[in-house]
Formats: sequence, C-alpha cells, structure tokens
Amino acid sequence: MRRLIECVPNISEGRRPEVVEQVVSAIRDVPGIYMLDVETDADHNRAVLTFCGEPEPVLEAAFQTVKMAAQLIDLHQHRGQHPRIGAADVVPLVPLSGVTMEECVPLARQLGRRIGAELQIPVYLYSEAATRPERRNLADIRRGEFESLEAEIATNPARQPDFGPSRVTGAGATAVGVRLPLIAFNVNLATDDVSIAKAIARTVRESSGGLPYVKAIGLPIADRNIVQVSLNMTNYRETPLFQAFEAIKVAAAKYGVTILESEIVGLVPGEALVQVAKHYLQLERFDPRQVLENRLQEALGDN
Repeated sequence: MRRLIECVPNISEGRRPEVVEQVVSAIRDVPGIYMLDVETDADHNRAVLTFCGEPEPVLEAAFQTVKMAAQLIDLHQHRGQHPRIGAADVVPLVPLSGVTMEECVPLARQLGRRIGAELQIPVYLYSEAATRPERRNLADIRRGEFESLEAEIATNPARQPDFGPSRVTGAGATAVGVRLPLIAFNVNLATDDVSIAKAIARTVRESSGGLPYVKAIGLPIADRNIVQVSLNMTNYRETPLFQAFEAIKVAAAKYGVTILESEIVGLVPGEALVQVAKHYLQLERFDPRQVLENRLQEALGDN
C-alpha cells in the first residue's frame, strides 16, 4: 500500500486569483505531488488548497506553500470574514493510506521546525501534533487573530510559538497540525441579520454545548445581503453532515428564518455523502460498495 498523506493549506487570499495561482504553481512544481483541488472564497478572503503524495514531497510542497504565501500576502493589508493569523494560516497533514496519525506527528513537527528556522515565521503546533493541551484546538490559537498575536507574541508567554521567532511580520504565523479528514461546510440563511447566524452558531458548536466535533461561526455575506453559518466538521463519523444541517434548520426556524442553500468547501470523503443519502433517502441495507466509483477503485487497486 502506498504511503499517502493529504495536505490542506488554507492561505489568506481569496480575491486575487493571480496570487493564488502563484502559490498553486509552487506546489505543482514539487515532483510527486498530486494537486487535487483549489477553492477560493472572496468573502472569507481565503483559499483552501488540497494536494497529496508520499510524505517527503508533501512536506516539501507544504514548505513551499508557506514560503510563497509569505512573499505574496501581507496581513497588515488583509481583510476578510474568516479568522486568520497567517498568510499561510493553517497547514494540516491528514493520513490517507499506509501511514498512521501517530506517524504524521513527527512529520508535522519536522515541517514546523523548518518553517520557523528557514522562513523565520512563528509556528504553532495544533490538534494531534500539539505540544500543549491548550493548543489542540485551532480556534484557541487563532483567538484575537493576527492583530492580537502581533501585539502579544513578544510579551505574553502563552503566545510563545513552538518554533520560530517571537515576533511577526506581515506574513503572520502558521499553525501546523495533524488531524482526521475535516469537512468545511457552510449553510447560508435567508436573512441579513448576522446576529441570528452568530446565535445559531453558538447553538450548534461543541464549545457552547452543541454538537460534538462541530466548530461554527456566524458571518455576513455582504455582496449577497445574507448571512452564513460556517462550520468545520472535525469528525463526520461521530457527527454527520445531516445532523448539523438539521440542527441549523431547527434553530433558524425559531427566528422565522429558512435555509437558502449549503456548500462544501474543498473536498469531502465519499463516506460522508453516503451518510447523507442513507439518512434522507431512508436507504435500507445500503452498502458503500454499491457506489460505482468505490467498486471500481476496489477492482483496479493502485491503478
């Protein structure tokens, strides 16, 4: 079995396609890398890049992502709806096949050490790679965003990075971690009242007593005059997409608001969509091997 790791860097640029393309080109230039997806969002002012490969090329492509983003993006000039601390804001490693979560942890730390030493960018290790329990949750690292980090990193011991200097430039800092596949799932509401979206986010997210493995924030989508509940589903097997969708639907109804649409940002495991199909279609005795592409992959193997 091939040793494959997925990497999903989020960079703080979603409005200048030429900048995103330069970062993507730096990734594509690394031999052995498979570029899977590029998703940009102008409101969030953010791009989600997805690539995979063997561990060594993945680490090199991840490093080049951070290097290029740092050269092209200045957070002193950046504004967007999504929280961020860095030009290359977050760089997670996701084990796909032939490699375990535990084996990815030293790889993440190796990457973080190199970013800190060669690029002089502060690095915070999070999730499974975290060296401190209070840094497992990415939201805790990003609290206050770049502006707060810039003001506190030199004087607040809690802000000391795992690698790199205790100072930031316009490139900010980078969070490097190891995690399960994450689904970025947005639900748009038929209202322009952002307080409703924020209230619903508080209702459904785990940190406020809502659904396990769900992170959520409420955001305005100004150009469409609507609002959004933006979710990160960190364990879709324990809390599936349909459960989060229904929870938002019920909460929105209490405010007399309906759901306009939902969207998935980046890639999604097929299993997560099968869960949704089984729930809403009430499929009986459905086996994921009935999905044509799954059976083809099984038959063709590594080919």
